[in-house]
Amino acid sequence: MFPAHKWLKVCVCACGLMILAACSSAPQQPAQPAAPPDTRAADEAAIRAVDVAWASAAATKDPAQWAAFYTDDARVYVPGGEVAAGKDAITKSLTGLVAAPGFALTFVPSKVTVARAGDYAYEKGDFSMTMNDKKGKPQTEKGKYVVVWQKQADGKWKAQIDAPTASH
Repeated sequence: MFPAHKWLKVCVCACGLMILAACSSAPQQPAQPAAPPDTRAADEAAIRAVDVAWASAAATKDPAQWAAFYTDDARVYVPGGEVAAGKDAITKSLTGLVAAPGFALTFVPSKVTVARAGDYAYEKGDFSMTMNDKKGKPQTEKGKYVVVWQKQADGKWKAQIDAPTASH
């Protein structure tokens, strides 16, 4: 048999080990999911690049090419006109617009703000649209606009809401 003082040492060591084990096995907190990477700067650059292509498409006066920059369920809020809802209605509206004598459109974004989640953005800017009046004289209308962008499943950005406002 072990002498009592050795049993005491064994018990003290065993108790010490149990205390250390208890202290080190504190309940684990569930791991927090990592925040998605912040892609806002890259998304803003992508939207600005799409704007350049979109303006070029508008300059071609090809309604289908121009309308390709809208989501299928997009809405264009035409100042003083009806809302063009859906890509077919937008294409039809653009067909009438580009057929107007002297038609020309330019637009330049002044600000693009991307949501932290990276799925939506809005843009605001200035536009200038020219069409001939009844006498054939070019008339230019200037205004402001807001576009709401939606990132598509393929990562491309398309306009979901286009709301120009004429400045008089």
